[in-house]
Amino acid sequence: METGAPEGRLENELKREMEYLPPDELLDFLRNGDKFIVAGHISPEGDAIGSTLALAAALRGIGKEAIAYNNDIVPLFFRFLPGAEEISHVLPLNTEDYTLVLVDSSKPFRAALEGVRFRRTAVIDHHEMETYGPGEQPAPMWVVPACPAAGLLVYNLVKAMDIAVDREMAVNLYTAISTDTGSFRYDNTTAGALEAAAELVRAGAEPALVARNVYETWSAGRMRLLCLALETIELRDDTAIMSVSQEMFRSSGATAEDVDNFTAYPRMLRDAKVAVLVSELEDGTLRASLRSKGDIDVRSVARKFGGGGHKRASGFRTTAWKGNIRGLREELLKEISLALQKKDF
Repeated sequence: METGAPEGRLENELKREMEYLPPDELLDFLRNGDKFIVAGHISPEGDAIGSTLALAAALRGIGKEAIAYNNDIVPLFFRFLPGAEEISHVLPLNTEDYTLVLVDSSKPFRAALEGVRFRRTAVIDHHEMETYGPGEQPAPMWVVPACPAAGLLVYNLVKAMDIAVDREMAVNLYTAISTDTGSFRYDNTTAGALEAAAELVRAGAEPALVARNVYETWSAGRMRLLCLALETIELRDDTAIMSVSQEMFRSSGATAEDVDNFTAYPRMLRDAKVAVLVSELEDGTLRASLRSKGDIDVRSVARKFGGGGHKRASGFRTTAWKGNIRGLREELLKEISLALQKKDF
């Protein structure tokens, strides 16, 4: 627990900053490799996309072959990112000739790459460490759960490799850091994140350009969808929950990517300690995003449904409640209420 004294805060901040320095094993791993696939998690957001693009560009800048990959399409409001159109959704046939670098994720299945064989696998992530079976753990692994964004880890990695950060990399990394800190509003915003953002602006990132594209390029369909979703908000026992059904997608003309960051709206309620969004995918699979305020840890609830994530931002997908939004809402409200009562958070 951090002390309120300035000296204690500085000591903890310096300790965190040391964790953000890449291990020598990872630096050697990247310098000695020649062919890389850099991949982020499915349903990518700003941190996954920006980090993937920046690291792939950095590796190409030192003469490596580097493919930026994601299983899913890039959401419309992140397609302004330099290089976004070059993200591949198809793997090369000879994946065993490539080294996989997972970014913002630490297990291949989170990038829809389970069962695919690579020469080696490395991990750069800021989620909680996953559990692995015998012989499954990738190496090297650089996992720093206290870090605000994978983009901050990639930025420090690029600097440690003495690779110049150009404007395109700066835009991608600034977007990664700013989106995962809620535009520097969330509790995970650190001095290190703000300092890196300032350096990236000096390198060419434009905060207004990023904010305009991420937050001010809504389609009419997305706005209609939000209006429908707001009508589903329910506040119960310190939890605000909202949902989006396939019928709402159809009637509004919106797409699945349009619900990105919708959890920000129930989170705005003064009396809400936890905010939840349940959305229905085309096949009836339900996806839940959980956000919290202060020191409340929502991972414990997400893990009960097979998910995970960060202390204050977690989620999961489930087919157990296929098409049954009301049922999953009730189960989530029950589990969150029980956890709050037991102080499991």
